[in-house]
Formats: sequence, structure tokens, C-alpha cells
Amino acid sequence: MLRQKIAFIGAGQMARALARGIVAAQLVRPDQISASDPSAEAREQFSAAVPGARVSADSGQVASQADVVFLSVKPAHMPQVLADLRTKVSANHLVISIAAGIRVRTIAEGLSRNGRLVRVMPNTPCLVGQSASGYCLGPGTTPADAELVERLLGSVGRAFAVEEKLLDAVTGLSGSGPAFVYIMIEALSDGGVRMGLPRATATALAAQTVKGAAEMVLSTGDHPAVLKDRVASPGGTTIAGLQVLEAGGVRAALIGAVEAAARRSAELGA
Repeated sequence: MLRQKIAFIGAGQMARALARGIVAAQLVRPDQISASDPSAEAREQFSAAVPGARVSADSGQVASQADVVFLSVKPAHMPQVLADLRTKVSANHLVISIAAGIRVRTIAEGLSRNGRLVRVMPNTPCLVGQSASGYCLGPGTTPADAELVERLLGSVGRAFAVEEKLLDAVTGLSGSGPAFVYIMIEALSDGGVRMGLPRATATALAAQTVKGAAEMVLSTGDHPAVLKDRVASPGGTTIAGLQVLEAGGVRAALIGAVEAAARRSAELGA
């Protein structure tokens, strides 16, 4: 079990999911976790999600009493949060930002170069312990910091170290990607309903099919194209469906969606 105390500045959905996952993985006790938020409702929801954690409206106090500080606020709120924490964060703090688009340089300047910085892009499946996160280490971080970040993020899914310049691509792919997959599931379900299946059955079949296909990619290590070809028998049903997908430009549309989301992430951080 870790000895560090962990603070979340911002007690929203992602903070709650991360805190709950860290506790569930028995990395820390609930009383090692604290959170601040100006919203009483958010504080109440955090307390309900992580019984035993401390909550407060005072972000400076919460941060000053912690070893690891997660900046889990919306990008628009980051300037004020950094100003509030500038005199509360020291070189002894590991500061982990999960705000989309906010560069390490911006955070460092906002904190007057205090703290060791890590920037993370998680995604919403961390709510069910299946996050796909990308992270980059800022100046001054140590191998121990990298190991700690891996353990914390690994408690709610999988984490991949990347250069900061690639975090916008991570945002476009895994950050926004769940929404793209939900559209795919919805569309597959619609297809099942069109062919006579009850809606609930069609949606469950579609979601389980996506889950199973994803697990095949992860567990086998085979290229998706190889797995696709194993399903597509000559002259069979699958190849007929694949022809329709290619004609409809599904592949190009998904590539374009990731690119558009990544470019928007870059714009937000500019």
C-alpha cells in the first residue's frame, strides 16, 4: 500500500472514478484521499463515491496537505486553480493534470515552477475500470514518479507513456473514442432492430460484440486486419457486410473523426 496522500482539485466524475479505482485496488486507504470543489453537490457525490475520504471547498488547504495532487478541473477553470495553488504547491508535490489540452509548460508557469508535473489524458471508461490513458512526464519528474503514475492509472485501466506532442492524438483517439464507439454500437443495434430483433436484445448483442472483439485484439496481439479476415469467409455474410462499410466510407470517417478531435485538442491548448 502507498504511503502518499492524494488530493483531487475538482471532485467531478473523472476524479470520483479515479479515486474509487485507486481505493478499490488497495493502493491507498480512503482516509489518504481528499478532494476540493466549490460545488457542495460535487463534494457530496465524491464522499458518497469514496466513503472515508475528506472533502473541502478550500483547494489550497487540500493540496498543501497532500503528496500527490490531481488537477481534475475543466480547462477553462485551470488558470484560477493554478493561481489558487501557486503558494501551496512545492517541489515535494507530484502534480498530475487530467485537463484536456493544457500543456505542461502552462501548468508549470501557473504554479511558478513548483512541483513535479505529469500530464494525463484518461477517458471515461475509467468509471468501469477500463480506461485507456496516455501520459507524459514533465521536467523534474523521477523514475519513482513514473512508476507511481503507472500504478495509479493502472488501477482504472491501462496507461501508455507518450511524448507530450502526441497527447492531442491520444485525446482524439482514446479521449474522444468512446463516443465514436457508442455510435457504432447504436448503429449496430439499429441494424438488428431493422432485421426484427427487440431493441434491448439488439443493443446487448452489439455491445457484447464490440467488447468481445476488443478483447480479441488485446489478448491475441494480432493485427485487427488479421482477425477481420478470420471472420470473413469467402462469399459469406461478413464480406458482404464489409463491402457496404467500405462503400459507405466508414473507415475514412473514423480516421477523420480522430483527426478532427485531435486538432480541436491542439486548438484548446494553444
